[in-house]
Amino acid sequence: MDLKDLYRDVILDHNKRPRNFGRLDPCDTAADGNNPLCGDRLTVTLRLQGDRIDDIRFEGRGCAISTASASLMTEAVKGLDQAAVQSLHARVHEALTASIDAPPPEDLGKLAALAGVREFPARVKCASLSWHTLAAALAHHAQHAHPTDRPVQPDQAGRAADAPPAAVAVSTE
Repeated sequence: MDLKDLYRDVILDHNKRPRNFGRLDPCDTAADGNNPLCGDRLTVTLRLQGDRIDDIRFEGRGCAISTASASLMTEAVKGLDQAAVQSLHARVHEALTASIDAPPPEDLGKLAALAGVREFPARVKCASLSWHTLAAALAHHAQHAHPTDRPVQPDQAGRAADAPPAAVAVSTE
């Protein structure tokens, strides 16, 4: 199967049947993401067990690429520690922005399908929104960690009720 077929099949599958869609309640941290160019908006909520992502969900509205990328991301990062998440984010970003001729990294599994976005540079922001939002949620948690490291009830937007909201907007530059 070539990259275009993989891209099409995986994006369609994860858009029609997104994995980990919904809100975690309670959650340890959350962040809102917005891509004003495309209109994609999503919220990522997650529960941490020490330095590892124990559970993660997303909700919102977006194009097929944004929804599929968030779905794929939640599957890929569940159970990973934060250093592994950062490393995976960097590899996905590299796959999204590499030259069209470059083969996708083989170690990305289904995430390699996102490399098909590189043929449509304006859509890279759609595919990376969930990853930037996850990074904001993890940064938010690091800044506002609860001394007991226990889940808290989210507010209406899915954020820890006693912590300031985290927000991220993908750069439109």
